[in-house]
Amino acid sequence: MKTTHLFKLAFAGILFSIFTFTSGVQTVEQPKVDHYKIMTDYMKANNLDLSNMTSTWVTTASAVNAAGASTFYIIDLRSAADFAAGRIEGAVNSTLANVLTTAQSATKPILLVCYTGQTAAVAHVALRLSGYSDCKILKWGMSSWNSVFDKWTANISDQAVGNANWSSTNSVQTPVLFSLPELDETQFTAADTTGAVILAKRVSYMLSLGLKGVNAADVLATPTNYFIVNYWADADVTTYGHIVGAYRLNETLLLGDGMKNLDPASKVTVYCWTGQTSALVSAYLNVLGYDAYSIKFGANSMINSSLQKNKFSASEIGNYTYVTGN
Repeated sequence: MKTTHLFKLAFAGILFSIFTFTSGVQTVEQPKVDHYKIMTDYMKANNLDLSNMTSTWVTTASAVNAAGASTFYIIDLRSAADFAAGRIEGAVNSTLANVLTTAQSATKPILLVCYTGQTAAVAHVALRLSGYSDCKILKWGMSSWNSVFDKWTANISDQAVGNANWSSTNSVQTPVLFSLPELDETQFTAADTTGAVILAKRVSYMLSLGLKGVNAADVLATPTNYFIVNYWADADVTTYGHIVGAYRLNETLLLGDGMKNLDPASKVTVYCWTGQTSALVSAYLNVLGYDAYSIKFGANSMINSSLQKNKFSASEIGNYTYVTGN
């Protein structure tokens, strides 16, 4: 009886030890993969900083016409109906979501066109981040090719002139430091550990969002609802003023600590002259994990008459030929 009792105690002790050991192994947490750092390190190593997105990325209707449209592989991002109603000869139609697939057929430099140049800027970011270093957008979009496509004229405005939330001084907000954003971990699998794979998934996600635009009227009405980024040079703020509460962030927005000037918990809202650069910047920031928006049509929708450059007017509209049909 005594021997049996001792055996039972010893056996129970062994079982307890095994249970404790195996339970300990099962509860050990694996190190968290920092997808943001892996991706941005990859981007820095491959010259994919924001400043590289805005290098030789715009051309004009007059330049395209002079060179000949056949010089480019033109991807038209407008609706199928509008594409059939009139397009640049040789253009191919694509949705924004499928632009990377469409680009695979290119054997010439890519030219991205849309209605106003703003959606094309979003597509441009996707292509640049995916290895297409020679793509460009058409400034002002198809609105500049021929007056029949004009979507710009109806959107220029002076609504900020005299508005209490437009400041005529150059006293923008002093930049402060925030934490860097965190990427949505549900987008990744355990196998997603390389910068190239993580970036590709984030680009695909950004394209699924489309052009995240806001109207200038809404921002001017309640600027405190947004983290506003003025994407101008300092001299331009001095000349034109800015939206009240805006931060002037341009050349400082670089991968690494430069991105800490943006609040990842806010609606980061960027504006520029035309809405084209700000569409590019906001698309890039959405890849990085920010909730970023572009003020549609930029300063042209707020202080058009005052602008001395990058100003849309009838003189920006060409009279170039186009084709119709499916």
